[in-house]
Amino acid sequence: MSGTPLVLTFNAGSSSIKMGLFSVVNGQTTQVGKGAIDLRAHPLRLQVSGSGTSQDITLNAKLTEDLHEVLDETLGWFASHFKLDDLMSVGHRVVHGGDRFDGPVAIDDDTLAAITELVPLAPLHQPQGVRLIQAIRALRPRLLQTASFDTAFHRSQSDLVRRFAIPRRYFEQGVKRYGFHGLSYQYVAGELARRFPALKNGKVVVAHLGSGASLCALHGGISQDTSMGFSTLDGIPMATRCGALDPGVVLHLMGPGGLSLDEVEDLLYHQSGLLGVSGLSADARALQASDRPEAREALDLFALRIAGEVARLATSLGGLDALVFTAGIGEHQPEVRGAVSERLAWLGLQLDPQANARHDAVISAPGSRVTVLVLPTDEEQVIANDTVGIHHQQALRP
Repeated sequence: MSGTPLVLTFNAGSSSIKMGLFSVVNGQTTQVGKGAIDLRAHPLRLQVSGSGTSQDITLNAKLTEDLHEVLDETLGWFASHFKLDDLMSVGHRVVHGGDRFDGPVAIDDDTLAAITELVPLAPLHQPQGVRLIQAIRALRPRLLQTASFDTAFHRSQSDLVRRFAIPRRYFEQGVKRYGFHGLSYQYVAGELARRFPALKNGKVVVAHLGSGASLCALHGGISQDTSMGFSTLDGIPMATRCGALDPGVVLHLMGPGGLSLDEVEDLLYHQSGLLGVSGLSADARALQASDRPEAREALDLFALRIAGEVARLATSLGGLDALVFTAGIGEHQPEVRGAVSERLAWLGLQLDPQANARHDAVISAPGSRVTVLVLPTDEEQVIANDTVGIHHQQALRP
């Protein structure tokens, strides 16, 4: 691996950090290592693989606000297995780009300040991204860093789709539908064009179903509408997030309910969704294995809201050629795919049960009016490609 340029990517969640290490040959990126840290674990553990090895490492580093110790030890592991002297740049997934960023950018003082200003719009994820950028600056100050934004993919949506029915002045102040999971949808759109060219220009709904979950309407691979709006709370229920909620509920909780703003925020982000409805678990796999009626109700509600959102997005598209399942639940849980598809049978959508159980790429029956696909997503690959592109742009500057 000596002499081969490397790119490191960071995908910051609210309580986790995923990393990817990519080699760069003739401008093409190939993943050669990856890692993940669950920041809720005690002690902290680094799960890594690459260079023919897979390890689960207990970290000695303390979890500090600036993440310096954790990243220093993590980079140390990668340096012991790869030649990090060949590291050319570091790319970050940044959840919120607001209206300023419509594509990936090199991070300088100005862009970092703008990213930081958007923290109030994504209070769970944005601070983590900012901390990672600042930590890499402190540990490897000469490295080029780049940001790829989850919201940028949805900038193609019309103002009509992005607008809330509130006084117009708030739209101008930035209170609008932004949409998220854009890196995932960008990757899936590319895979659709590559693997299923007949659907390249079609009307497609992609369901990104993980602990965070949303759906996106694509026409010709371009975002037309999406379930998440101003925040990552909107849309369908998620592992611990509520999804779409009557604003009157929030008014009630903070009025007669007597909850503070912080308490409501914690309830909606951390105590709701599958966890809140089931009272058992935020993990759809655990709920599927349970015989408790509350677990079944949580999964039924999940499927109902997903199917309803597919129908809404099909209305935005004016039709539906394909439904794509992706991300952790979408890729690995046939029961959820089956429950959603059953509720969409009125659209002429029919699953092949055996293909669904095998996690085939095409899981619709031959006579289905809507093609149903399972396509793995890869946000880290998008970040790596963005980073290499920006690195080359920088190199070409006089």
